[in-house]
Amino acid sequence: MNVIPQAVRDGFGRLLAPLAAWLIRMHVRPNVLTTVGTLIVVGSAMTFALGKTRWAGFLLLLSGVFDMVDGRVAREGGMMTTFGAFYDSTLDRVGEAALFTGVAVYFLGGGVPQDRLTVAVLGCIVALAASLLVSYTHARAEGLGLTARVGIAQRAERVLLLGAPTLFFGAGNRGALLFWLIAILALATTVTVVQRVLYVARTAGAPAVGRPARQRDTLPGHAPALQSRKGH
Repeated sequence: MNVIPQAVRDGFGRLLAPLAAWLIRMHVRPNVLTTVGTLIVVGSAMTFALGKTRWAGFLLLLSGVFDMVDGRVAREGGMMTTFGAFYDSTLDRVGEAALFTGVAVYFLGGGVPQDRLTVAVLGCIVALAASLLVSYTHARAEGLGLTARVGIAQRAERVLLLGAPTLFFGAGNRGALLFWLIAILALATTVTVVQRVLYVARTAGAPAVGRPARQRDTLPGHAPALQSRKGH
């Protein structure tokens, strides 16, 4: 189940089609777009830390546009590479780490009342850890020849849930809105991890038709070559 219906995703993708086509004509490389998008996320994180939450929300949503366009440019422009997929996934994790750190700094700087501070920072830590695990479960499943693009809080949902409310309403009264957004994100991403684990458990238990057996890694690993730039 996805919070954002596929029809909405497809519609937004069609809106971005002219931009992607123009970038392809301009010979803009997908990795450049990935880098710019990550810099915007880091800018959003810094803006959260400074307490400028409306601007932070705007920058976060803007980074989501780059997040969608870079993959489209790579696919439609015939520029998909193994390194590009690796680079995109790695910088996505950098952006998430920066983002939740920035929100935690805002909380530590007096963004929430003292009696909520510990829970608020803990929420940032849980949300970050679960977000990284959402990505890891997807990549690890692909490494085993499976897919795990399920869950209520995939990357697009996480960006929209945190970016849209803060853009329009800021952090709320004494940081209450941002506090509850982080709490919801922490819960939703944790649920998504569980959903993906259960999905892989069911899929792996089904008869493997044409799927080669994979050895179990003793250390965390990923697919030798990622098949797509997106799908976290």
